[in-house]
Amino acid sequence: MFESLSEKLSGILDKLTGRGALSEEDVNAAMREVRRALLEADVALEVVRSFVDRTRTRAVGAAVIKSVKPGQMVVKIVHDSLIETLGTESQAIDLNAPAPVAVMLVGLQGAGKTTTAAKIAKRMVERDRRKVLMASLDVKRPAAQEQLAVLGRQIGVDTLPIVPGQDPVEIARRAEETARLRGYDVVLLDTAGRTHIDEPLMEEMAQIREAANPHEVLLVADALTGQDAVNLAKSFHERVGITGIVLTRMDGDGRGGAALSMRAVTGQPIKLLGVGEKMDAIEDFHPSRLADRILGMGDIVSLVEKAAQSIDAQQAAKMAEKLRKGVFDLNDLSEQLAQIEKLGGMGGIMGMLPGMAKMKDQLASANLDDRFVKRQRAIISSMTPQERRNPDLLKASRKKRIAAGAGTNVEQVNRLLKQHRQMADMMKVMGGPGKRGGMMGKLGQMMGMGNMAMPSREEIEAMAKQMGGGQGLPSAPPGPPGIPQAPPPGAFNLPPQFPGVGGPKLPGLGGFNPFGGKKK
Repeated sequence: MFESLSEKLSGILDKLTGRGALSEEDVNAAMREVRRALLEADVALEVVRSFVDRTRTRAVGAAVIKSVKPGQMVVKIVHDSLIETLGTESQAIDLNAPAPVAVMLVGLQGAGKTTTAAKIAKRMVERDRRKVLMASLDVKRPAAQEQLAVLGRQIGVDTLPIVPGQDPVEIARRAEETARLRGYDVVLLDTAGRTHIDEPLMEEMAQIREAANPHEVLLVADALTGQDAVNLAKSFHERVGITGIVLTRMDGDGRGGAALSMRAVTGQPIKLLGVGEKMDAIEDFHPSRLADRILGMGDIVSLVEKAAQSIDAQQAAKMAEKLRKGVFDLNDLSEQLAQIEKLGGMGGIMGMLPGMAKMKDQLASANLDDRFVKRQRAIISSMTPQERRNPDLLKASRKKRIAAGAGTNVEQVNRLLKQHRQMADMMKVMGGPGKRGGMMGKLGQMMGMGNMAMPSREEIEAMAKQMGGGQGLPSAPPGPPGIPQAPPPGAFNLPPQFPGVGGPKLPGLGGFNPFGGKKK
């Protein structure tokens, strides 16, 4: 999502940041390109006009023209305008009401309302510690109520028993009465949809709203909707009165216009994003983070939050201790690959790193395929515990057995063993002698582990040379006081002295790529 828009906006803004001074004509030309990029991304015309006019008014001014780095200031203005269009701050589902709190989900058929209801319920139970009851009000679609019941059993959330013959309004009233009598905190009402907006659908939603009086009415919309997102959001907001938006399929390859259009048209916040098919693939919506992604600045905060949720602290401490000692066997490699999968695979991780949008060609040539990660884990799983601890035992006959068990060939097994050997050798070098010596100790200090002093610039540069770089640390150019400085052109690319990603050659470590790339 947003890949095309991000690429175009980054290209436009790169031209501006490369200039020493900007004229009004330069800004107008850039805004024309921004306008075209937004329209091609299926953003509604009225939203595009408002965005471009607001950005142009702010960009064409004395503060920009006279600044030392005016192009960088324009980047900041575009970034701020994006945040304003998406909503200035994140807003969660409001549960501050007398129990049971009714949350009503509306939207077209196929947008993912039933799956989204299950995701929200699972999130409320696990994160918010709420007792949730789900109720399906869809009596039109075959097996819709049974689908919600199946999902409820999968995630361990109660669903309202099905009573044949009841209409949606009766089901809504029964759901609230059941929730009240049995002490539920939240009741989720999953309503029916249609393939398109029609009067009977709107009338039914209005009747349910009047009968149930929900505290929240969430419009569940497909992020691939495009220009129709405006009509959809307007119709539901005028007839039903939505209080928030949930965008599904944000992991798809759509152009992202719906996210920029719906918030601006309805004035209601986007509250949640569906980012996958799994029941935990739902995230809070943060306008500033999405603006960062669109402009190619990455989303490190979301990556760190996702890592904190998926990585076990004790296991991480145990792994850190082994790395400090320079020990790295195949069990450790398998655990690291498992963590990558939990974080959304290499594609998900790379998409949140700054500058990755500008390295699309390098990423494609590096062959960072998530299927390769699964295949490597399958090979390791085909080994005996002894073989995983001591890979030197793996001779020809054992490799054939492992390849057959993993459904692959001996060449793939040899490639995995070679990659592991290179990584293990690197860990030995980084671990170094002594309890706190070596490069891993220095890296630990940089990341705030231990109580040792931060290494000096000279020590960091020496460490960088050891790791294959040696070009020194980049220095940030000074900027005028009081004005936030955007990074200079190319600053979003990670420094070439660190292993694994660097300059035009993505895989470092002597051309070794632990995720399936070939030697460069």
